[in-house]
Amino acid sequence: MTVRFLAVVAAALIFAAPAAACAHPRTSLAYLEGQVMCPTCHTTLDQSDSAAAQRIEVFISHKIAACWTAQRIESALVSNYGAGILAAPPHKGFDLLAWWLPIAGVLGGALVLAGGVWRWSRRRGPEEPPDEPDGSGLDEETERRLDDLLARFD
Repeated sequence: MTVRFLAVVAAALIFAAPAAACAHPRTSLAYLEGQVMCPTCHTTLDQSDSAAAQRIEVFISHKIAACWTAQRIESALVSNYGAGILAAPPHKGFDLLAWWLPIAGVLGGALVLAGGVWRWSRRRGPEEPPDEPDGSGLDEETERRLDDLLARFD
């Protein structure tokens, strides 16, 4: 009975060893494929079929098998390919402008548009009916000839 118990414990330790080898939670290739850009076609890895994208996917797979975290894998890719390999710029330093500048531009444009509409609506006064003209503005001879021409069409 004791031998059987020790055999079960030993088997559990053997099967649990690979899982315990990773100190950090594992990442997945599917997650990183959406976070990393292909350097040749400039799309994310999940949309690319280029040879460079396939080499990067193999690299990522090997690092996942070695229990690397997503951040460590991304750092290694940035050191090899540069910051352009990431699908989104970092959320720190000068690259933070890439996140805030479009938002500020949209908000600024909306404010300018709202201010312009407000000023336009305030500038228009109440509409008054147009004054009836006293005459047609034509001399008597031209008006008589026009009346004669119109009488022919009746």
